[in-house]
Amino acid sequence: MAYLATLAVARGRAAGLYATLGVALGLSVHALVTAFGAGALIQQYPWLYEILRWIGVAYLLFLSWEGWQTERDHGPEQLGLRSNAAPLLLRGFLSNVFNPKSILFFVSVVPSFIRSGPNDAGLSLQMTSLGIVYVGVATAVHASIVILSGELGPWLVQGPRQRMVRRCLSIALALVACWLIWTTKR
Repeated sequence: MAYLATLAVARGRAAGLYATLGVALGLSVHALVTAFGAGALIQQYPWLYEILRWIGVAYLLFLSWEGWQTERDHGPEQLGLRSNAAPLLLRGFLSNVFNPKSILFFVSVVPSFIRSGPNDAGLSLQMTSLGIVYVGVATAVHASIVILSGELGPWLVQGPRQRMVRRCLSIALALVACWLIWTTKR
């Protein structure tokens, strides 16, 4: 959410919404992987979860570092983000597909809402339904954050506030990465 807010403030609502679509695609991957039983695989092999967790932490730290850079050093024109939605989609996707909290949610929490029975197809249908609902709700929340941040963006990024806001949001991303290190241990 911090990444989406940062992006919408720095580059506008459209950029944030493209990234939100990427985040939704990342959540969809988690839902599909869990529906097809990979959640059990991650539970069976804790090292696989650890690899995904550390990739997620590293990616958040990268985003934090990138946001810390001044606009001149690392502006959107240099990244090619003004004219092309693909990098925004990819960044949103990567920021969520390696999100350890999302992985944990789909591996640990969602299965507790599944009613088991003799029909395995019913299990997949339940997982798919819960995944669709979760992705829909999360996407609505993320889009709301982007729209609000996009509205506040012009006020926040004018003049001397721009550097302070970018740095504060970068610190927030770094703190989220540290929080993930401590709260997502198995």
